Amino acid sequence: MKTLLLNPPSFAGFDGGAGARYQATREITAFWYPTWLAYPAGLIPESRLLDAPAHGVSPEETVQIAADFAFVVIFTSTAGFANDIRLAELMKTANPALRIAMVGPHVTVLPEQSLRAGTAVDFVVRKEFDHAVAEIARGKPAAEIAGISFREGERIVHNPDRPPLEDLDSLPFAVDIYRRDLDFRQYDIPFIKYPYVSFYTSRGCPAQCTFCLWPQTMSGHRIRTRSIGNVVAELKRAFRHFPEAREIFFDDDTFTWNRQRIMEFCRAFKPLGFTWSCNARVNTDYEVLREMKDAGCRLLVVGFESGDPVILKNIRKGATVEQARELMKNCRRLGLQVHGDFQIGHPGETRETIARTIRFAVELDPDTIQVSISHPFPGTRFYDYLVANGYLVAAEMADAQGHQLPVISYPDLSRDEIVAAVQDFYRRYYYRPRIIFRILRGALGNSDDRRRIVKEGREFLGFRSQSRKNIRHLKRDH
Repeated sequence: MKTLLLNPPSFAGFDGGAGARYQATREITAFWYPTWLAYPAGLIPESRLLDAPAHGVSPEETVQIAADFAFVVIFTSTAGFANDIRLAELMKTANPALRIAMVGPHVTVLPEQSLRAGTAVDFVVRKEFDHAVAEIARGKPAAEIAGISFREGERIVHNPDRPPLEDLDSLPFAVDIYRRDLDFRQYDIPFIKYPYVSFYTSRGCPAQCTFCLWPQTMSGHRIRTRSIGNVVAELKRAFRHFPEAREIFFDDDTFTWNRQRIMEFCRAFKPLGFTWSCNARVNTDYEVLREMKDAGCRLLVVGFESGDPVILKNIRKGATVEQARELMKNCRRLGLQVHGDFQIGHPGETRETIARTIRFAVELDPDTIQVSISHPFPGTRFYDYLVANGYLVAAEMADAQGHQLPVISYPDLSRDEIVAAVQDFYRRYYYRPRIIFRILRGALGNSDDRRRIVKEGREFLGFRSQSRKNIRHLKRDH
């Protein structure tokens, strides 16, 4: 069955589709590869992967493209679900014979509600969907496909869950689908060298963070890994497909979780002589960091989240402020760069804890930071906590431009204060001479990097302007 794998169009600059951790427009435009969709695209002979946001494809153009297919798989999110349902209806109107499936965390957690939201969607594929959507495309009867929910007359049928995929080496290489269907120069993350390529070496995350969407909904807490040889083979394929790429990003939830495996990776990576970066935890020790640096690692993306020990315990981060300090000391010693992620709005958040986190970020002094509003997605313990305590507000998760809006209102911390805190965090961190000098110094040797800084600076100022408007609006509501 001719199949379209679709990361649907959304807000301008939206990076919250197939695989991204943030379901909103970022402060600076950023596009992650739709890696989750690349795997089934490789399993289905007559397929195309369309990443509409990154390639500037409009809803109208998407409907026209979908008319030439028999089956469409839409990766949806909580923030974009309503828009994606409307898009599915337009597709069905244009081609009534079209079969449509939705995949992703939102429909995994809410399959019944998702199918009842409209009649255009025929299937929901829960959790990992690689082989299930391939079976639908091959025409296998719905009743025989594990892990799907589907409409049978007026009744919604939920087939038994599909077991987690164990043999990750059996999946096709994502980079082959990138080369076939995507323009890799459309993918740009501000803290990663441009142009870059990313893919996964594992699935699942053993950490128990209450807010993290992926392990609680899609991939699970039990980590499953690809073999070292399989990863190296995909790396070599990426080098051939994209010789202009300046960096490889390993987008695993926590690439550094298994110490022995990382050491094995470093031994395999070192002879290849390439630059790479990854997601890491604060408990990565000095010896491992040294081996990573020697093997070509340039940057770690670290979720510090908060500088308040109580909040770290509340969110079951499994990390301490002391570990964060030690990691930063070791990274500075080795010359490893760090992009630090922080959040505002977790359980226990107050004006005082926010101020403590800002001071902590300045003390740590990572090369770049990202500050997000804590979002409670269905299926997470964070969401359940807010519902149980009456802190969840029935409000939009994003404004008309896609910028994050809080759906949390604590007794001593209002929604407008949360948005204002993000603004203040960025101002107090980035409006320091040493940070400005560091960013400018990093772009001196490359004209592409200089152009990026100008573009990103304009976008960041626009983000701050829009945030101020949102604060005034939320204050009126409050």
